Amino acid sequence: MSLGQEAAVAQVLGLLEAKGIRAVHIGIFDIDARFRVKRVETEKFVKLLKGGYEFCEVLYHWDVAEVPYRQGAWADAPAPIDPTSGRLYPFADGEALFIAEFAGETGRLAPRNLLKDQLARAGAMGFQVTAGFEYEFFLLRETPASVRVKDYTGLESWQPGNHTYSMVPSIEHDFFDGLETVLELLGIGIDSIHTEQGPGCVEMPLKPAPGLIAADNAALFKTFTKAHCERQGLMATFMAKWSNQTNGQSGHLHVSLQDDDGNALFHDPADPQGISATMRHFVGGLVTLLPETLAMCSHTVNAYRRMVPGIWAPVVSAWGVQNRTCAVRVITGAPGATRVEFRVPAADSNPHLTLAQCLGAGLWGIENRIDPGLAFEGEAAPDSLPPERRLPRTLGSAADRLDASPVARGLFGDAFVDWFVATRRHEDDVFRRHVSDLDRRRYLDVY
Repeated sequence: MSLGQEAAVAQVLGLLEAKGIRAVHIGIFDIDARFRVKRVETEKFVKLLKGGYEFCEVLYHWDVAEVPYRQGAWADAPAPIDPTSGRLYPFADGEALFIAEFAGETGRLAPRNLLKDQLARAGAMGFQVTAGFEYEFFLLRETPASVRVKDYTGLESWQPGNHTYSMVPSIEHDFFDGLETVLELLGIGIDSIHTEQGPGCVEMPLKPAPGLIAADNAALFKTFTKAHCERQGLMATFMAKWSNQTNGQSGHLHVSLQDDDGNALFHDPADPQGISATMRHFVGGLVTLLPETLAMCSHTVNAYRRMVPGIWAPVVSAWGVQNRTCAVRVITGAPGATRVEFRVPAADSNPHLTLAQCLGAGLWGIENRIDPGLAFEGEAAPDSLPPERRLPRTLGSAADRLDASPVARGLFGDAFVDWFVATRRHEDDVFRRHVSDLDRRRYLDVY
């Protein structure tokens, strides 16, 4: 253990003692950003923090239904605990939460490590990264048990009808106040709460934070929002598109860069639009590489149910100033508020992977001085841009584009790309083998 690590451990021990922490939840995020957790007594946690922690490597070798992609011994792999990641556990006094992450070969697959690599790259270029996620999610008057009893049909929404920007948060004050308390204990700041279009739809943008913390906040926000709702007899779903009667739900990402003194680097007061050359090149990299890296932020088959014309989700890789139909929306104004909004990710996206993708592509654009072209005006429709700017329409085709991208391999490594592409093809094949209700309705009688 290095002197820096020893100092960090000593600081953690002092905080645990000062807060009277008697138990710690150690969690690790899988590829779907599910928080896989073990609870241990503080004495054992201290030993694991000092001597090393291990977690079963199967977490990166099975799918969302916990079916392995292949057979294996599934040994424990080194997974050091991040001593800077400690937070209070919101559902029990005297308990805390820490994040672990795989090291070694398995660690090369981990989205959180991928993000740390891109943040280190940004730091070497003289940039600090600020990010903030905003999520739409639907609330159902259901539980994990009830949806199974109903076979996932005839589900009851928490609120009926469309109530965008309604008084529901005031009417249901106790529910939202309880959720805010949970998130506050976790150190997650909420910028606002409002209802969105669709029965039971809520949007909650998170307050911006430094890069890794922002992604950790986003992943924990989804984890503990779902947990809080279940404790209230409800179900929150961040599925990209859960119903044919509703729009999809987004997981937009806001990103800006600062120098080491905190000065905003995306703003230029001399530019007519207030956009710096650094920002233009960042946007250029993002829109250029988006068709090749789409699978990283749209990594479920369901994500592509949302990405069709007419339901508020981008279908081409365009950018525009204050243009919500574009994949990349540039928001201008005060220097500190000038930022990129990456509007492609759905609510089901992995925040560590999404930020790694966005940052990797943007930094590549800065390094190579990529010109994004003119800002798009009007609706960014499929026929409004050349074919190379159209986004893949299925998970399988997105995986193929990622597999064939030498730039993505250079940014994220062959080990990650090879493994991730294989997992996405597996997920696509699961659906290709399945006969849906729509298949039968459309073809059974005709053929």
